[in-house]
Amino acid sequence: MSSELFDAIHYLEKEKGIDKDLLMEALEAALISAYKKNFKSATNVRVDLNEVSGGMHVYARKLVVEESMDPQQEISLDEAKKIDPNYDIDDVIEIEVTPKDFGRIAAQAAKQVVTQRVREAERGVIFNEYIDREEDVMTGIIQRKDARFTYINLGKVEARLPVGEQMPTEEYHVHDRIKVFVTKVENTNKGPHIYVSRSHPGLLKRLFEMEVPEIYDGTVEIKSVSREAGDRSKISVHAPDPEIDPVGSCVGQRGQRVQAIVNELKGEKIDIVQWSEDPVVFVSNALSPAKVVEVLVDEEEKATTVVVPDHQLSLAIGKRGQNARLAAKLTGWKIDIKSESDALEDGTITPGEHQEDAYSEVDEDLFE
Repeated sequence: MSSELFDAIHYLEKEKGIDKDLLMEALEAALISAYKKNFKSATNVRVDLNEVSGGMHVYARKLVVEESMDPQQEISLDEAKKIDPNYDIDDVIEIEVTPKDFGRIAAQAAKQVVTQRVREAERGVIFNEYIDREEDVMTGIIQRKDARFTYINLGKVEARLPVGEQMPTEEYHVHDRIKVFVTKVENTNKGPHIYVSRSHPGLLKRLFEMEVPEIYDGTVEIKSVSREAGDRSKISVHAPDPEIDPVGSCVGQRGQRVQAIVNELKGEKIDIVQWSEDPVVFVSNALSPAKVVEVLVDEEEKATTVVVPDHQLSLAIGKRGQNARLAAKLTGWKIDIKSESDALEDGTITPGEHQEDAYSEVDEDLFE
């Protein structure tokens, strides 16, 4: 083996970040395998690589025994003592068995090992780059589709958008640019596999962080998100500074900020509500755009009974129960909604004891 190979190994360590010792170990293993394959040998052998001289030697390792029954694995004590009188039973003796034409075989093995290690290193670089992008939004270009995935080019790698993570209201066309939420990055034998989503609540959260500077710098906090992708979502926000309007910051002037996100999500309606540690206020806000008359809280069951004006009952519940369902996910509280007349009739509330209406001040026209 020439010194050029060792020069190549040092180059790979410097330029590709491949550990030299690991590469040498892999090379030795490949040379041992090549020796056994090409010379039909089952002998226990060791390969010695000399960086200084650029040389290579193959040694057969044999156990010293009284009388050899397997010449490939053993050597008799008498034969061993001819090599060195100091050998004794159970010692291991190494005998050089380097073939004359082993350089050609070694070169082929070295090429395979180097190619494999370079490929693995490149995969590792890609994996390390994208593992840091988990739970982040990336922009890519749709490349192709099959029954299970839509494949999206993110630059150095092709991401997979599973059918179950797609928005039911969207159509995906080849060459379209699209923003996706990175849900998982896996390192496999075939390279990194990156899975993305268009329906994950995290996508909505990241889009708000990108669109609203107050969220990005921490002035406004996103407390929770509930989403039924492609149809409607709710997001609760809070500002530690009472002088700041968190809902207004997210809506933006004339609704420009939230409208940009609605456009990105192809018309998905978004309710922005103010978070509160008081469940009465939070649940009232979460049922926006419906107005609330009363919220009765059962702390032990983490459940609420919400009373709304009769004409607001269908609005509070929403189409197919969607508004109530999203509000429950957003707040983490069970929500049972009753009309005011039914609540008065069954004694849930009594006349004259209703609290003031508590509801989000989001401009309802933005989401209708």
